[in-house]
Amino acid sequence: MYLKCFQAWCPGCHSSGFPTLRAVQDAYGDHPRVSLAAVQTVFEGFGTNTRDKIPEIRERYGLSVPIGHDAGDPDGDRLPVTMRRYRTGGTPWLVLIDPAGQVVFDGFHADPDTLIDWLGERLG
Repeated sequence: MYLKCFQAWCPGCHSSGFPTLRAVQDAYGDHPRVSLAAVQTVFEGFGTNTRDKIPEIRERYGLSVPIGHDAGDPDGDRLPVTMRRYRTGGTPWLVLIDPAGQVVFDGFHADPDTLIDWLGERLG
């Protein structure tokens, strides 16, 4: 499972996160053993990083993967559930989960070519 965490206003998401997701989608989007998804994990900019930005992002980057919205709580615990469960540190953030459910990568960025090669090696 490839899980990309983002925020609509995040410059790094636009410069590297979405292009990397698109490259992986192009390479493995139809592979039966690969699942791709993205979620907007809003921990700041609650009035800007809204659910209505998702269609624009999907269109701008040609994404066909499922995209969710985890808004957190601007009045209480500001971290969305996704961020707490996967211990993400911001956006853009990438979580790779193997078939056994183990997190094998949890970090800010992965080079798309290296990531595509790495996935190819594991998929055989």
